Amino acid sequence: MDYPLLVLGGTAEARALAAELVGRGVRVVSSLAGRVAAPRLPEGEVRIGGFGGPEGLAAWLREERIAAVVDATHPFAERISSSAVDATHRAGVPLLRLERPGWSPHEGVEWHWAGSLDEAATMLPGMGERVFLTTGRQGLASFAGNVTQWFLIRCVDSPEPPLPARHEIVLSRGPYTVEGERAVMRRHGIDVLVTKDSGGSMTAAKLEAAGELGVPVLVVRRPRRTDVATTTEVGDAVRWVLTRLDAK
Repeated sequence: MDYPLLVLGGTAEARALAAELVGRGVRVVSSLAGRVAAPRLPEGEVRIGGFGGPEGLAAWLREERIAAVVDATHPFAERISSSAVDATHRAGVPLLRLERPGWSPHEGVEWHWAGSLDEAATMLPGMGERVFLTTGRQGLASFAGNVTQWFLIRCVDSPEPPLPARHEIVLSRGPYTVEGERAVMRRHGIDVLVTKDSGGSMTAAKLEAAGELGVPVLVVRRPRRTDVATTTEVGDAVRWVLTRLDAK
């Protein structure tokens, strides 16, 4: 019997996991939220779009006879991760969270933590005049009321209003280099960087560049998650999946 694995994806870790398992002959279905216009597609089957909440996901897991679920979504994708916990519990399907480690304060960098985008927005005035905002296009409304600072907003896809009154938008996708990030900050006169604690190496170069230029960094902490089995290593996730499939 062919019992597939569901990977809730959209991250580099999810693509690496899918590639490894497909290479081992595992049937992998990767689910993407569909929020990015041209996503990087993983190997194996791909499903784009929502499931209709926890109830819909639970029903889909039963109908498709899913053997296990790996939640490898972005560290800030709270809604789907919460739905995955609820749905797998309802359907009696094992769940693993694959999440890249977060960032730690870099030596020599003026580092500030914020508990949310809203808190970051309240902390930002007075930290600098020209802001490099790299928190993604979701949640930019938190900064829309800021009329004093200028923002360089970098996203993969065009953001929708409301946006800060004074801004420039750059559409770009990582990975980035320290040299490139340093050049961007110098060209735009950036004197404060705002980012989420996304972790990983694809977008970490901006932190090193900020340290070199003496630019303070305001980092939004990751949301707290429901207690679930978690790993930071793709190899561990592969072994976990193979063990569950063997049990079938």
